Amino acid sequence: MQLVRRFRLPALLCALAVLCCALVSRPYTTMGVSDDGPYLLVAQTLARTGHIFYNGWETPMLGFQLFLGAAFVKLFGYSLTAARMSTLLIAVLMAFLLQRTLVRAGIGERSATFGTLALVLSPLYLQLSVTYMTDIDCLFAIVLCLYGCLRALEASTDRDAILWVCFAVATNAVCGTARQLAWLGLLVMVPSALWLLRARRRVLLAGGAATFLGVLFIVGCSSWFRLQPYTEPEHLVPASFPVGHSVGLLLHLLLDVPFLLLPVFVLFLPEVREARRPGALAAVLIGYLLVGIHFFHPHPLFVLEPTMNTASWVTAYGFYNPDAVSTPSVFLGTRLRVLLTVASGGGLVGLAISTLRSRALGSKPSEAQPPTGSPEAQPPARDIESRQLLVLVAPFVTAYLLLVLPRAASTFGLFDRYLLPLLVVALVVVLRHYQEHVRPRLPLAAWVLIPVLAAYGMATTHNTFSLCRALVRLAAQMRSAGIPDTAVDQGWDFDFYTELQHSNHINDPRIVVPAHAYVPVAPPAAEPCWAKEGFYYYVPHLHPVYGVSFDPNACYGPAPFAPVHFSRWPYRTPGTLYVVRYVPPQNP
Repeated sequence: MQLVRRFRLPALLCALAVLCCALVSRPYTTMGVSDDGPYLLVAQTLARTGHIFYNGWETPMLGFQLFLGAAFVKLFGYSLTAARMSTLLIAVLMAFLLQRTLVRAGIGERSATFGTLALVLSPLYLQLSVTYMTDIDCLFAIVLCLYGCLRALEASTDRDAILWVCFAVATNAVCGTARQLAWLGLLVMVPSALWLLRARRRVLLAGGAATFLGVLFIVGCSSWFRLQPYTEPEHLVPASFPVGHSVGLLLHLLLDVPFLLLPVFVLFLPEVREARRPGALAAVLIGYLLVGIHFFHPHPLFVLEPTMNTASWVTAYGFYNPDAVSTPSVFLGTRLRVLLTVASGGGLVGLAISTLRSRALGSKPSEAQPPTGSPEAQPPARDIESRQLLVLVAPFVTAYLLLVLPRAASTFGLFDRYLLPLLVVALVVVLRHYQEHVRPRLPLAAWVLIPVLAAYGMATTHNTFSLCRALVRLAAQMRSAGIPDTAVDQGWDFDFYTELQHSNHINDPRIVVPAHAYVPVAPPAAEPCWAKEGFYYYVPHLHPVYGVSFDPNACYGPAPFAPVHFSRWPYRTPGTLYVVRYVPPQNP
């Protein structure tokens, strides 16, 4: 037990689990994955020239992330995988930090390890950890800030409390340059911690001064970013903001939380038996299922999907949808999707029952005290009360939701990766509630779901990159036949990377500096398959004659090129990509 406490073995286990599962998934490719293609080019340019040049697809600042990615490029070579491994490093450190943060939040070692693995081995976290997207770096900045605030609340001396507040401010300010939304830690979470410490005058004054300096840093960085060419300013309130639609879409997105933290929410399934009004609870569960099936659902034939849509990172198809002309084959069978959705909804109902009962009865007496010397029996120096936790995280969650809500009105809508910071807060609140009001220790059966979750996460991550490698092979085949990349539509993430080989920026209408950088592009009426994509005006150098499809008969039928296969874990039968015509055969 002394070795466990000294070397933080549970936290190291969580970090190594992320590293091993990510590497087993074979996360390499030479194309962009989702948004990260343009970001990778900025990092490579920084490594080559020492200067930051944005390219028209940057709403996040990318600052901290760019310098780390450029360092990896310098060390390991000018490859996209080298830069992506910088994100994996942050993801591994994040797993270690998250476990320690949960412990500092008053959660036992084993429960904290369980909750950490439930998040970091999820398909959402694993896929993002091997891309150059900003989500993991943003989460790292927020969790660092949360950890610093918790340590400040636990500190027994004013000096220690001041140092931890300064740590929270400094780390959040610097790491938040990767994605401005992370600065909510400094702007909201740190002031919440100072409010809880207001009785300690020295801490309040010193922490307030540090926060003020952090705000000045944020203002300076934001002013610099607005002046950079080919960046996209983010507006707090868009010009067109349908409140009802946006709120509905946000609520539907939040229904993914029980699924994305399924091992944790399944713990509350036994609580359903304690319901005093089973009819009302059945109605709630049915309502959850109906909303999950019908609300903004793009594929009504695929019922009971536990995720929002095929544009999310975790889907029934096993990988991120590349916006190909046709729909990929389903990764999860209908029965499994029904089971996952019912388990998610049932766990949510069980949590609601447990919460209502705990309010009526108070804390449930512990069934058994952990043995002396065990990890569970080692509380922090000063216990964090549940009320303090709520004061610390509730304002942050409110501010985060208010800033994410306008994204629902944008062209792209909301993605489940936006939930990552909220998943951390959910872990803190839900595990603390389970420990205090249900059982002091987790049942051994709960751990069975962790390797199942890891296998699911590795499969979806592998399938994402396997598909991308197939697209790269298909592009090489087309080039060898004399067909340039600009004549083939291979999904927007590939096409954006192609566009930046022929232009210094994406043709985005949101670009303000320099003026008139956006050149209007007329819809290609003669190419209905290309116009259907909706991304044609971003890539004016592309004039596709061919496209990539999961269906060989899509658009104007098959083109005379060999299909390309890609592996799909856990199935032996590979997936297949076909080249189809975007124009009639008589007008190639």
